[in-house]
Amino acid sequence: MTAEAVQAAVLRPPAGASATDDGDRPLRIALLTYKGNPFCGGQGVYVRHLSRELARLGHTVEVIGAQPYPVLDASSGPGGLGLTELPSLDLYRQPDPFRTPRREEIRDWIDALEVATMWTGGFPEPLTFSLRARRHLAARRGAFDVVHDNQTLGYGLLGLDRLGFPLVTTVHHPITVDRRLDLDAATGWKRRASVRRWYGFTRMQRRVARRLPSVLTVSGSSRQEIVDHLGVAENRIHVVPIGADTELFSPDPSVPRIPGRIVTTSSADVPLKGLIHLVEALAKLRTENPRAHLVVVGRRAEDGPVAAAIERYGLDGAVDFVKGITDQELVDLVRSAEVACVPSLYEGFSLPAAEAMATGTPLIATTGGAIPEVAGRDGETCLAVPPGDAGALAAALGRLLDDAELRRRLGAAGRERVLARFTWHQAAVGTVERYREAIAVQGGTAHAQRSAAAQLSRRRI
Repeated sequence: MTAEAVQAAVLRPPAGASATDDGDRPLRIALLTYKGNPFCGGQGVYVRHLSRELARLGHTVEVIGAQPYPVLDASSGPGGLGLTELPSLDLYRQPDPFRTPRREEIRDWIDALEVATMWTGGFPEPLTFSLRARRHLAARRGAFDVVHDNQTLGYGLLGLDRLGFPLVTTVHHPITVDRRLDLDAATGWKRRASVRRWYGFTRMQRRVARRLPSVLTVSGSSRQEIVDHLGVAENRIHVVPIGADTELFSPDPSVPRIPGRIVTTSSADVPLKGLIHLVEALAKLRTENPRAHLVVVGRRAEDGPVAAAIERYGLDGAVDFVKGITDQELVDLVRSAEVACVPSLYEGFSLPAAEAMATGTPLIATTGGAIPEVAGRDGETCLAVPPGDAGALAAALGRLLDDAELRRRLGAAGRERVLARFTWHQAAVGTVERYREAIAVQGGTAHAQRSAAAQLSRRRI
């Protein structure tokens, strides 16, 4: 089935009731996430912390997700919090990614579409999850006051208003940015063709995004990218910054700082994260500061540019990768560093920056994307460098490692900035405001439609 055929099937108008707003009553929220693992990306972190804080505010949140399933915190507030599993074929699971499912695993035409897209080099999950989510919601009309989609942007989400569900969608940043950077890093026409095919779903996301009634994003930089890349009207995009868990990510003087330790969160095989530039900076830095070493929270690729750079510069003993650690282990690792670093070429927000600042660890960050909105002014709450500039990064690392007073001042100022601007409680409050606006708009639209229908009926009589 072609993308256009899927879109046409999805948009056939079903009958349905409408939701209306009735003040500040607790809401019943369906939070959709096609990938929810908090250990392999910011979207899972978003779902975990936002759902917890919404429940603390008194709302009932049902997270509806596919593999890897979200990890949710127990509700510690008056609201409810639960997970509904909406399984895909899980074609990219470890240790057998890009697997071929058994014939008996194929349950319906959506499963067949998922396999066919994967076999032809595409990424099917945003589309197929949206189709399954629509089918699930159609069977539960009246169960939710609002549906909140976490960057699926699939055809199945269009027309949910006709099922009676106001829709709010979070776009952390347009995936077209990732596509552009991956194409820039690709070598050879075969690799470039493969990248274009993999990111084929971004065409669907552009079409869907332009028709969404309410889009949330996490920064002013992402807002402009959504306008430029996805063509969404500015008046339908609302900035609601996310934040750090400031109770967990907090200073602890009992955790000793390790001299020369630099910590970053990155995946070695994602050009967007700029890890190769940090490795090059470390090589320059160690000519003058041999104690300097790097701990990377993320997966180490056995080959590729980062692995080649580590070998080329003789850094095998100076760069360590850690993965699968607990939240507490992550916090203590960040606390143990003399410097935290975000070397990304682009970020839609940068949770690692906010979390490092929340622990009081001094930060060096690039000016890519929204990072300056989070990290603040150079010399006041962080040291800022241009993205992709290994020389500037090495100079900033050397300056900060050599100046204990500067580290103390930046660390304290960074935590104060996060407490004032970037907490999950603030994010939940701002998100609920947008929910209520969407519910009110849906109710007003439904009322106008009913009134028009009644007038037409009277004229016929």
